[in-house]
Formats: sequence, C-alpha cells, structure tokens
Amino acid sequence: MEMNAKQLMETARALMADGKGLLAMDESDPTCNKRFEKLGIPQTLEARRAYRELIVTTPRLGESISGAILYDATIHQKTKDGVSLVEVLSKAGIIPSIKVDSGADALAGHPGEKITGGLDRLRERLAEYAKLGARFAKWRAVITIGEGLPTCACVHANAHALARYVALCQEAGIVPIVEPEVLMDGSHSLKRCCEVTEKIIRAMFHEFYDQRVMIEGIILKTNMILPGLKCPKQESVEEVADATVMCLMRVVPAAVPGIAFLSGGQSGELASARLNAMNVRFRSRLPWPLSFSFARAIQQPAMEIWRGDDGNIKAAQEALLHRANCNRAARRGEYSSAMEKPQI
Repeated sequence: MEMNAKQLMETARALMADGKGLLAMDESDPTCNKRFEKLGIPQTLEARRAYRELIVTTPRLGESISGAILYDATIHQKTKDGVSLVEVLSKAGIIPSIKVDSGADALAGHPGEKITGGLDRLRERLAEYAKLGARFAKWRAVITIGEGLPTCACVHANAHALARYVALCQEAGIVPIVEPEVLMDGSHSLKRCCEVTEKIIRAMFHEFYDQRVMIEGIILKTNMILPGLKCPKQESVEEVADATVMCLMRVVPAAVPGIAFLSGGQSGELASARLNAMNVRFRSRLPWPLSFSFARAIQQPAMEIWRGDDGNIKAAQEALLHRANCNRAARRGEYSSAMEKPQI
C-alpha cells in the first residue's frame, strides 16, 4: 500500500483535475440490450462493440472527460480497425477504468434489499485489469428507501463489502470509486433521502478506517439528495443543491480527493443544472471538488440519434460531446439552460 500511495493520489487528482468529469459506460450486456431494444437497435455483440467505439472515438471528448468506466467485455474490445478501446481512450487523455462488482443480488433474510457481489477472486481480477490498462475501478452498492428500509443489516453489509473492495484495489495500485447509490424510486421525501444517504456514507467511512484504507486514494461516487420520483413535493434545483452539499459536508472527510455524482435516472439537463447550482453556491467553501460520473445523462441523446446506423455516427458523437461539455461547464459553475438551445 505504501508503495502505491503516491500513484493512487496522483491518479485520483488527475481524475478530478481541470474541471473534467467521468463517463460511465459500464452497462452490463443485459442493461445495454434493454436500452437498444427500446430504440430498435440489434441486441448483438457487434452492435454493443460499435456503440462503444462510437463513444470512445468521439473527437475532443478528452477536453471534458478525464476517465471512462468500462465493463468487462468493453475493456477487451477493439475498434473495427483493430485498436483496443483502452488504447483509444489513453491516446485521447482519458484514463481507463473497470467496473468490478458482479451486480446486486437479494440480501438473504431481508426482503426488498440487495447486497453487491464480486469479492471472490477480486485480487486476481484486479491484477489482470491492471495489465489491460485500468487505473481505477468501480463498485456500486444499491440502497432502497421504503417502509422500514433500509435496515441496519443492509447498510452495514454493503459498507463492509465496499471497504474490502477498496482495500484490494489500493493493494493493486488501482484507485477505487465507491458508489453507494440511494435509489430515486419511491415516494420518500428529500429529507428522508438525506437521512439515508448520510447513514450509508457514515457507515462506509467507518468500515474504511477498520480496513485501513487510504482516504486520499479514493473517489466517492454518490447520488444527489433528491425526493423519490413519486413524492408529491419536488424541490427546486437550488434546494436540491443546498441539501446535497450540506449532507456531504457532514459525512465526507476533507481528505477525499473528489466527489463525482451519478445521474441515477435524472435527465441530462436537470443533472447539469443541479451540479451547476452546487458549484455556483458552494465552491468557495468546499474541501473537495464536485464533479460528475454520468452514464445515461451523457449517453442517451447519442444513443437515440445513432440507432445502430453508421450514417448517424457524426451527429451522435456531436450530441455526446455536447452533454459532456455541458457537464464540464456545470462543474465550473458556468452552465446555463441557454447552452441547450440549438446554435443558429
């Protein structure tokens, strides 16, 4: 670990540098296929490869994106010209990463709750991914709010698994992204989301100390503080920004190199507006940079334009770059809805 400390801190700082953020393109094959199906795109290995090639070959993407999170199949894939996607990203100045969890399964004895798997053979898998060029990794824990949920057992089981993942990543010289996601599904209030988010993050850092991980060598990927999608009261952009920052200030150590928000089903425009409000209102008071690690909130417009047709690649890449640039502006507190209007 001590050998890796400098390397870990340098990678974490690079991921959070220059007003850039992360692009999550680590959808599993079944998830990617579901999105393709809705748009009439063939659910094939070649279509998934072509779509990922479209993303990584987007001109100037590295101006707004510092790192890209890949899926196991993607980290092994090549462009149609035979160049590995990892090499394409690296040449663009984008640090490659890998999702290492195996997804969330039902937590035994706790109906409606999930535990993330993937610790088996993780040490060996991390060594293999490092050889393929991965310099950071991701592990997602899923927390549901409901009647009597989450339970203490679910919170602590997921916090403990995250800590063991972090320790193994740091041992391998790979920066771990820790993603405890409190889902937007449900009718809970913004206040309830805040309570649960604080609880899981507090439990997670407690486990980190027990597992002797280096806080300066992680990135926190978390949800914004939002009311459930079915909650009758939906707070303003500014209220969400205030609640999110105040919650994180209470529980995230100042030594953490950065926080990258997940979009979690928000529209691209709303995710950008909320991130922008946080940076406008709080940046001078924050101990860590607030960035983004979006998947659908960056990718969705591009996928809708592409629809599996090579003739649409240029327009799709322009849409992808636009969303990435909007989020870079939001990170700097320079985003406005005027950026969304077509340029005439």
